[in-house]
Amino acid sequence: LVSLHFAACQPYLRLRPSPSDKLPVIDIIEHPDPEYDPREQDLNEKNLRKKLGSNFDPNFMSISTPVQVNLSIQDIHPKLRLSGPMPNDIKKLDLSETPYGMRVKIGKKARRKFLQWLWTYTHCPVVYTWKDLGLRFWPRYIKEGNCLNERSCSFPEGMFCKPVKSVTKTFLRWYCQGFLRQKYCTWIPVQYPIISECKCSC
Repeated sequence: LVSLHFAACQPYLRLRPSPSDKLPVIDIIEHPDPEYDPREQDLNEKNLRKKLGSNFDPNFMSISTPVQVNLSIQDIHPKLRLSGPMPNDIKKLDLSETPYGMRVKIGKKARRKFLQWLWTYTHCPVVYTWKDLGLRFWPRYIKEGNCLNERSCSFPEGMFCKPVKSVTKTFLRWYCQGFLRQKYCTWIPVQYPIISECKCSC
């Protein structure tokens, strides 16, 4: 099992057992020669499902073109909602004392509304969109996570939503060694990191 690794000086995919340090994973520049593509008999779904086994995750991968493959960030905005309990670092904020020691009276209702506003303002959701990895990956489509980053998430401004956690999904990668008629190609398992959590940070 290998992980995807990309280097600026390497025009084509390089495989090595080390995790990617850039998320989401940058687009792959493939060798353009169709001789390096899997043939129809190499794309037998039954065989590939058996080879991938329990690593097949229908929540994050798709064999056929997903309906929302070109979903934009603007399309997703209305669906973004705060979920789960309010973070402790917001919930425990002491709003009755200023940085200079002065005491301020604030009602429970006003405090609750302000903390809700602060949570909404600093919230960093993970936005998932379908991405086509191309013919040399199976399954071909992956649901990739991105941090919503259109504005600053801090008050005052200056911080932005950045990835803090990721999950790894295993795909099959069509990998060829050698050149043209001397080449040997096969499906190999590769690990593909997907952003699973974003946080407001510097």
